[in-house]
Amino acid sequence: MARRQRGRLLDGVLLLDKPEGLSSNHALQRARRAMDARKAGHTGTLDPFATGLLVCCFGRATKISGLLLDADKGYEAVMRFGVETDSGDLTGSPVATNDLPAGGITTEALRLSLEKFKGTIEQIPPMYSALKRDGKPLYEYARQGIELERPPRTVHIHQLDLLENNGVEARIFVACSKGTYIRTLAQDIGRDLGCYAHLVALRRTVLGPFDLADGHSLEQIQSMPEPESTLIGLAELPEALRPANLIVKETL
Repeated sequence: MARRQRGRLLDGVLLLDKPEGLSSNHALQRARRAMDARKAGHTGTLDPFATGLLVCCFGRATKISGLLLDADKGYEAVMRFGVETDSGDLTGSPVATNDLPAGGITTEALRLSLEKFKGTIEQIPPMYSALKRDGKPLYEYARQGIELERPPRTVHIHQLDLLENNGVEARIFVACSKGTYIRTLAQDIGRDLGCYAHLVALRRTVLGPFDLADGHSLEQIQSMPEPESTLIGLAELPEALRPANLIVKETL
C-alpha cells in the first residue's frame, strides 16, 4: 500500500530572508511546515552564519531550480582586517594575524585593492566548502585537519563597491557569477592589503531576477494566517523562468 503523502499541494516561489544560525535546509523546512506544503526545495545554499535571500520553490516550481544554477548573485559583506581564519569567516580559527597600521586600513588603500578584483579572476576554493573530492565534501577533510590541493576556478566579479570603512572593518557590495566564494574574496583582499581579513557578516540580496527587497522573514511567514499568500505564482514568474510545462492557463 502506497504511503500517503502529507501536506498541501502548493505551487510557487517564496523569497525567504534566511536568518542567521540556520542552515538553508532548516530554514526551508520551517517555511514548508508553516505553509503545510508537501514538496519544497531551495536554490543556492547559504552558510548558517549568512543571512538573506533564499529562493524556495514549492510544488511544480521546483522545476526552475536548475534554471537558477547559473544565475548571478549579489551580496553585502562585512570583512574584518588583521586576522585570517581557516574557514574564511568568523566561525573559523585564526591561522594568520598582522597588526594594522595606525588608524587602520585607509579607504584609499582599500579602494585601490578592490579594483584589482573586478572582472574575471581566479579563486582557489576554500577547504571549508561543499565541493567534493572522492565523493566526500572538502569540509569533512578540513575538519580532520587535512589540506588538499584545489585547482583555481575562474569567476567574474561584475561589481565590487565599498559601502563603509572604519579602518578595522569594511562593508562591501559584490555582484558576481555563480561559483564565487565571498569568503575567499575577503581573504584575498586582506592578503593583497598585507593585513589579512575574514568575513564577519554576509547577506545575500540578489539571486538572478529575484531581490531581497521583495522577501519575507521566517517570523512573518510563521505568524501569517495564510502564509501561502507570499508565494509568487507560476504565471507570475519572470518569463525566462517559465518553461512551457510550468505555464498555467488562466482559462480552459
